[in-house]
Amino acid sequence: VQLQASGGGLVQAGGSLRLSCAASGLTLSSYTMGWFRQAPGKEREIVAGIRKSVGSTVYADSVKGRFIIFRDNAENTVSLQMDNLKPEDTAVYYCAASSTMYVSFMASYYNYWGQGTQVTVSS
Repeated sequence: VQLQASGGGLVQAGGSLRLSCAASGLTLSSYTMGWFRQAPGKEREIVAGIRKSVGSTVYADSVKGRFIIFRDNAENTVSLQMDNLKPEDTAVYYCAASSTMYVSFMASYYNYWGQGTQVTVSS
């Protein structure tokens, strides 16, 4: 089982990036998925999650209205569209899969993790 996060990079404030999480050995539509981020010296925090089956989404207050999480079941991917990026969005971003029905904000509830992709937003 492997999750592969990609799409990070360097972007100016106000710009956009799309992160993608691809899986092997795992059908992502059967899992509640989350995107987390971790900035230097800070704890890992969830930014967005999408429930399995129902497909409802949850966002951290800091990214509401700017980030969108969505699935492509045919491609077995979960993506995070990030618009109007701010310098405080700079972090390593991780995708994670959970067998729980609901989106948990706690990293310990996630069974599988991608390796992380760096997002850097310059001012």
